[in-house]
Amino acid sequence: MELKRVVVTGLGALTPIGNNIQEYWNGLINGKSGAAPITYYDTEKHKTKFACEVKNFNVEDFIDRKEARRMDKFTQYAIVASDEAIKDAGITPDNVDKYRVGVIWGAGIGGLETFQEEVLNYAKGDGTPKFNPFFIPKMIADIAPGQISIKNGFMGPNYTTVSACASSANALIDAFNYIRIGLCDVIISGGSEAAVTIAGMGGFNSMHALSTRNESPETASRPFDATRDGFVLGEGAGALVLEEYEHAKARGAKIYCEIMGGGMSSDAYHLTAPHPEGIGVIAVMQNCLRDAQMNPEEIDHINTHGTSTPLGDVAELKAITAIFGDHAKTININSTKSMTGHLLGAAGGIEAIASILAIKHGIIPPTINHSVVDENINPELNLTLNKAQKREIKVAMSNTFGFGGHNACVLFKKVED
Repeated sequence: MELKRVVVTGLGALTPIGNNIQEYWNGLINGKSGAAPITYYDTEKHKTKFACEVKNFNVEDFIDRKEARRMDKFTQYAIVASDEAIKDAGITPDNVDKYRVGVIWGAGIGGLETFQEEVLNYAKGDGTPKFNPFFIPKMIADIAPGQISIKNGFMGPNYTTVSACASSANALIDAFNYIRIGLCDVIISGGSEAAVTIAGMGGFNSMHALSTRNESPETASRPFDATRDGFVLGEGAGALVLEEYEHAKARGAKIYCEIMGGGMSSDAYHLTAPHPEGIGVIAVMQNCLRDAQMNPEEIDHINTHGTSTPLGDVAELKAITAIFGDHAKTININSTKSMTGHLLGAAGGIEAIASILAIKHGIIPPTINHSVVDENINPELNLTLNKAQKREIKVAMSNTFGFGGHNACVLFKKVED
């Protein structure tokens, strides 16, 4: 079977540093931190009192009030980002076959806020199981792509991938494969998450995963810095329109880049910690390069998983050095989580977008908040510290890893013809 080429023709974003693609990109290249004290609930008794919330967002500007009340926040975010991506791609009922347009979405947790509210309300009662009739349809992780499909009439494959923080990268790989084997013309993909809740923050705090730098939230996410003390929880959504190359050309669509390959692997090591030598990360990057039929020397930029955890950052950079050897010193490496925080199941979506926009504009967003060198990190690596760097980027790699040892890697390439 001859595999078809797959390109990206639309982008949409709702993030802690910008509520659309242009705002998001401006935030990235200017090194904007999205971390601030939590506004959603009283944090007085909480260990971590800050997060990367979506800001200045009024759902009724985008979704009818009645409909919005039937959606958890993670679905609202998915609708807003996908609407932007679909419009950006110029997809209309007249220029696509609705039976060959799918939605494959990623979410690591789903409707956590809805679940929390319903259980707390039940606990306050007399034991009678009174629940909102929309409790289950709001909570389940697969409802976001369902809502996107219903709104747009897309009748192709429709489901959610769940692999913790690798969820939306896995969704992109699935979408890529469906198109390149000829089962779809277009797929809306990406991911969304809205876990900045009492349960979400409390749960991650209990496992000592979050930064507790309450005195300086904006500097708390500091990947690769020797003083990093955990990740900063973020929320939002990133949406991409993936399309078969000839189909996109026939529509006259603009093309951001081509997806060359996707890799997956498992650490098979620990529930939450990476293997210290990054063997699963080595495997996923090797698998991605093999799938793309590309050599390590062709990679110009890597958007790392880079969560700002003591173990994870070192393991990933060890893996990069193992795969790329001397060429690793010439690659622009960064972690945009230093600005957005960690969006869990949506991380792969917004970081894929960051990689694609870096290719388009020839600018690598910085890894901000770095001040203290970690002696465990190779000092010859260019981690794009604190300031954006200009360079031509032909090929960019995006890494995303999740609790449970789930690893996903996607390669994007500038389209030359």
